[in-house]
Amino acid sequence: MFENLSERLSRTLKNVSGRGRLTEDNIKETLREVRMALLEADVALPVVRDFVKRVKERAVGIEVSKSLTPGQEFIKIVQAELEGVMGDANEKLDLAAQPPAVILMAGLQGAGKTTSVGKLGKMLTEQEKKKVLVVSADVYRPAAIKQLETLASEVGVDFFPSSADQNPVDIAKSAVEHGKLKFYDVVIVDTAGRLHVDDAMMGEIKDVHAR
Repeated sequence: MFENLSERLSRTLKNVSGRGRLTEDNIKETLREVRMALLEADVALPVVRDFVKRVKERAVGIEVSKSLTPGQEFIKIVQAELEGVMGDANEKLDLAAQPPAVILMAGLQGAGKTTSVGKLGKMLTEQEKKKVLVVSADVYRPAAIKQLETLASEVGVDFFPSSADQNPVDIAKSAVEHGKLKFYDVVIVDTAGRLHVDDAMMGEIKDVHAR
């Protein structure tokens, strides 16, 4: 999302360059790009509307600081509002559970879950000194299993093997049982991307979670 937003902003900030004041007219196109970037990142429409409204209210009529360009001033406002939406402080994962703590990765298709599993595993291993096991329950996209295995090797976390002919619930259950036997601190379960309108897939994720 942030890369998309940065790219869109860089293309449209020329609309406010050279201005001594941010106005509704000269930020209109840039606000549209902010809105589109957030929608494309699957941010809920009501949240996007509220976010854009707050940015507009803060930006319109503001005098541009002599030390900043109009574009930089606008970016400061967008950044401040993003921080407000996402939280003013980073919260640590609550891993206070009987080991292994299980993290279930679920979300929309193409949201980057598998890559996030690798990054999370690396962070927990290096920063939190946890023994981490990752497993893929994405039986609908065999390449995803291989992708996670490759990522796990690259970031130095253990991979629990699975295959496309297995049941996702069984995969998750087996991985957690293995995690208990081998004294892992954390098991991260990667799941298949799904749409909220897909009742069967939503039922499946509930079953995996229940295990």
